[in-house]
Amino acid sequence: QVQLVESGGGLVQSGGSPRLSCVASASLFRNYDMGWYRQAPGKQRELVAFITAGGSTNYADSVKGRFTISRDNAKRAGYLQMNSLKSEDTAVYYCNVHLGLSRPPVGSWGQGTQVTVSS
Repeated sequence: QVQLVESGGGLVQSGGSPRLSCVASASLFRNYDMGWYRQAPGKQRELVAFITAGGSTNYADSVKGRFTISRDNAKRAGYLQMNSLKSEDTAVYYCNVHLGLSRPPVGSWGQGTQVTVSS
């Protein structure tokens, strides 16, 4: 099973612009779609950004225009550039890999990276 490790979170001021990183163990990472998820306290984990193996992207309405997902297949890495952060973006952020947007993730969930937005 694909292992994933997220990094880049921390305490960020409102309006800040951190970049999250995700490294996958899969040697064929380039063949997978990839998603960034987040889970806020007391809420279910939600998908916020998705990038296909071909580079097409989709975003949740709550982050559209503020977050940008990208990938570097040579590094087996994915990224989430977060801009104009709001307090409601506070959550643990996870990445995972997919074999299609409509299919559930197929990797192991990592520990995630905490993003806390302070006002």
